[in-house]
Parts: sequence; C-alpha cells; structure tokens
Amino acid sequence: MSNIRQSWYEAGARERIAALVDPRSFAEFVGPECRETSPHLGIFDLPAQFDDGVVVGSGTIDGTPVLVAAQEGRFMGGAFGEVHGAKLTGLLRAAKALARDVVIAFDTGGVRLQEANAGEIAIAEIMRAIAEARLDGIRVVGLIGGRAGCYGGGGLIAGCCSTLIVSEQGRISVTGPEVIETNKGVEEFDSRDRALVWRTMGGKHRTLIGGADVFVDDDAAAFRAAATAALARPARLDAATLAAEQARLERRITRFGDLGDATDIWNALGIDNPKAIPDMPADAFATLAAQYRESADDAR
Repeated sequence: MSNIRQSWYEAGARERIAALVDPRSFAEFVGPECRETSPHLGIFDLPAQFDDGVVVGSGTIDGTPVLVAAQEGRFMGGAFGEVHGAKLTGLLRAAKALARDVVIAFDTGGVRLQEANAGEIAIAEIMRAIAEARLDGIRVVGLIGGRAGCYGGGGLIAGCCSTLIVSEQGRISVTGPEVIETNKGVEEFDSRDRALVWRTMGGKHRTLIGGADVFVDDDAAAFRAAATAALARPARLDAATLAAEQARLERRITRFGDLGDATDIWNALGIDNPKAIPDMPADAFATLAAQYRESADDAR
C-alpha cells in the first residue's frame, strides 16, 4: 500500500481493487482476455467493453481470502446489463459455495436502457444471491463513493449488503435526480442543483438516516480500513433483524415524511446547526454522526 493519498472518487475499477486488496493478491475472473462483451450493445451501434464494466475476482485483505467486485462507472455509467449482472451473480454464488466474504465497490447509474429486461433480471438475481449468501453467514460489504453514485437497481442491491461504507461523494438512491425531475418536474427536484443532490442523496445524509453504516473520507486507504473492520463484524441476518428494520423505516416515514429538505431532517435529529453539515470535514462529521444518526438495527 502506498502512503500517497488516493481519491476513491477519481479512481477506476481496477485502481480501487488494487488499493483494497493486498499487493499482488488479486486474481481476476472472466477478465478482458475472455472477451465476454454485451450481446446487445452492437444492435444500437454502441461500443462494448471486454469486461462489460465490472471487474470480479479473488484476493486477500490483511491476509484473509475474499471475493471482490468493482463497477467501472466510466463505462456506460457502470450500468447493469446481461454480462455485467451475470458476473456479479456468479461471484456471489461462488462466495456461498466457497464460504468467502465479498466486497463490492459500487459505481452505477442503474440498469442499461438498452438491456432493460436483462438488466432488471440481473438485479433480481443479484439480490437473491446476496440474501442466500448472507443466510449462510457470508458478509457482503458495499463501498460507495464513485462518480456515478449508486442509483436504480444498484441502490436496491446496496440495501441488501451486510455493511455499507460511504464517502460524501457516494450518492445513494433508487431514483436518480434526472428521473425525479423528468417525472415530477423541476419544482419538485432540480437535478442541476448539485448542492441539493448531494444534500439529499449524498453520503452524509444517507449516514444520518441509517441508509449507510460507516462514513469515510474520499481516500482509498480509508475505504480499505473500513472494509477490513466490516469483515471482522459478526455476520447476522434473521427474521427478527429484518422486522426491526422494517419497523424503523415505518417510523422514519412518520417522523420525517412531511419535511421538505435534508436540513429539516437533520434538525429533527437534534443537530444544532444542520446548515453547517455540508461543509463539515469528514472526521468531524463522523464524530457527529456517531451521536445523532439513526441505527439500522444491524439489518445490513
């Protein structure tokens, strides 16, 4: 590991994996040499990529064998297609068979419109594979801090993870800003208002409302350290845990449903100066979040 600070946001998929696992421990599955490209993009005269926008394989983190995946947000926004989804599903099924924990670096805008049906099926298969792995005691750790964020089906998959680690840049939402604006109008949500987008979907807000578990700075070493800690946590998924989380989410709707902005929610959480949060350094925010954030009942 280098002592030079490396931005997780600026890194590509392979750079993130290299920063995450022990040096020279990564072995890629279904790599570019296999030429497993999308069978659909050519119909639309769109370029394919030999890894179809996701890198999967095995490695070690502090000597512990794990399976890892990283989406490439610079290829079609990291969107899910048939091959992309099959690689993630296969990795998760292998995790169950091999009894190995999984770390996934999300960077996705959701399903590819050009592969809509295949992409939607892939989302369902991945979610099922995560649930089956977790029921067998496998930890599935999600890392979110890339350029594309974690939207659409990616947001659903992330919610199934054992632990979610997020930076301020790590936006999480089932519906993206442009989609909300298109369907509800700019008066409801102005997708060009970047401060609004980060305030309502960014890592700080998701941490405070229990949508993410660990907040870190935009630093590859910080993501690695948080992932290492998450892999040491007890694996837990049972009916009582899920019921507790469902009850919390229902209470959250009652508590915050009528509030118009993230700052209003932060105020309702008891934070004295909510308008200061967007400019707060990562360390200071993490300290504040530990005091005021909603618990996720160990559902992730």
